[in-house]
Amino acid sequence: MYTIIVVDDEEELRHAIIKRVEWEKIGFEVVGEAGNGIDALELVEQLEPDLLLTDIRMPFMSGIELARQVREVRPATQIAFLSGYDDFAYAQQAIQYNIISYLLKPISMADLTAELLEIRKKLDHLFEELQAKQKEQTNLNDFVTTLLLDHYQPGSSEEREKRLWRRAESCGLVKSRGIQEEKPSYVVLTTMLLDTQGNNITIRENAHAVDTIARKYLPGIHFYSNRKLVSLLTARRSQFDKYLHILVGDVTQSLERILGCRVLMGVSRAVETLCGCHEAYQEAMEAISYSDGGEMGVHYIADEERFFRSMDMEYLLQMVSQVEGLLKGGEAEELKQTLNQVFEEIRARGASQTMVRYLMMQLFSATCQTIYLSGDGEELNLLQEESYARQMLGFNGTVYEARDQVVRFCLEAQELIVSQRKKGSQTLCEQAVAIIDSQYADPDLSLVEVSSRINVSPNYLSTLIKKYKGKTFTDLLTIRRMEAAKGFLLCTPMKIREISEKCGYSDQHYFSYCFKKYMGISPNALRQKPQETEHSQEGV
Repeated sequence: MYTIIVVDDEEELRHAIIKRVEWEKIGFEVVGEAGNGIDALELVEQLEPDLLLTDIRMPFMSGIELARQVREVRPATQIAFLSGYDDFAYAQQAIQYNIISYLLKPISMADLTAELLEIRKKLDHLFEELQAKQKEQTNLNDFVTTLLLDHYQPGSSEEREKRLWRRAESCGLVKSRGIQEEKPSYVVLTTMLLDTQGNNITIRENAHAVDTIARKYLPGIHFYSNRKLVSLLTARRSQFDKYLHILVGDVTQSLERILGCRVLMGVSRAVETLCGCHEAYQEAMEAISYSDGGEMGVHYIADEERFFRSMDMEYLLQMVSQVEGLLKGGEAEELKQTLNQVFEEIRARGASQTMVRYLMMQLFSATCQTIYLSGDGEELNLLQEESYARQMLGFNGTVYEARDQVVRFCLEAQELIVSQRKKGSQTLCEQAVAIIDSQYADPDLSLVEVSSRINVSPNYLSTLIKKYKGKTFTDLLTIRRMEAAKGFLLCTPMKIREISEKCGYSDQHYFSYCFKKYMGISPNALRQKPQETEHSQEGV
């Protein structure tokens, strides 16, 4: 069952559509109605419908402008226009907003029902396409993740390669080759983003940025795993010789310039088989570890000595990931035991000072990033993280001393994270409310604008506001504007037009409409009330 909102300023027509169409039989449920674009936008934000059926020419906000704003706040909502023949050319302006259907007035209920059935078929098709794409992407991500991070399937090398090739082909990683075509090669990149203190600030969204830059040069897939970005590039050897250094340079320089961070990247050798991709991943991880918390930039495994051959790097990174989980939701004793296990493992393997420092910095960076993601990051000062960072970078003690230092830092951080989790999202909501309180006079103030200022998506901010305030963004903005307008009306001699502008409304008539809807009384009537009271008191 798809949800729908019906919008038309002709009340009689709107009600006829809602009452006479057998919505349930054709797979729809009417969840709202509106007589103008402003009210419709508020309903879309609040109810998140699958379909918006709207007129084009309406007061306060046209259907075209409504379509534009709906695309910003609720991209998944499909839009259909129901309007007169004279508006059809006008409606073509909205082609960029991906309108699902144009319906012409006048239209019989039978014809409208038939059109809605066609729209439902389109919605079914879109939903099936979305599911198929999600499944395809999930299959590809699962395959590549397993290919790189795990030792893949038993059997002879030739059997494994054939099996892997069939899977890679089925999920779109590679294409069938002609007899004369050159066999593809594979290179793995691992990338970390660090702030000026050396803290790992890599997040999942960074993978999209890497993909956007890298695809200009070589095909590949890019994903986030264990607080790093992993890239599997697929190309002919000659293409790697020509473009790999350019790609690596562009990715690192662009990320540093755009995000204002430092970039550390490890690059594997090119391997000729899918079976070799796991080893390529290990090489990329090995290369990135050569920075030792110091030199940033790109590290090619072919140019580096192999210091850590005896150490299972993936095991360590998995343990770091486990520590992250315990920081966010585990018991202090369990966290302490896990850290003891990690340091005992590297002690048993005879880890060098470099390896100990590497592990300490991995755990330190993971902990700092977890704190940042749990709150606003200012609380890191309470942990004296700069002092800890200097101690770890210059550490020259035993494995047990390293363990004690990390355990102390992580336990303090865990206590801090527990308190931060309660207030993190609430802080974002309060920031948005503060912007509304101070900027309500701006006629262009919107959910999209406010979410951009506090660096979250419109959908996420909308959800937070509903959760903590019990109202939509539009509700809060309207309430603030109406209360301000009430004060101006009762306490100043300003004209209605001036008050509407001071409250963020460029259209005086729409301001009056909103005021009466909210206050239950027109602006002029409200202004007259105190005067009537004064006159009645004078007559007593």
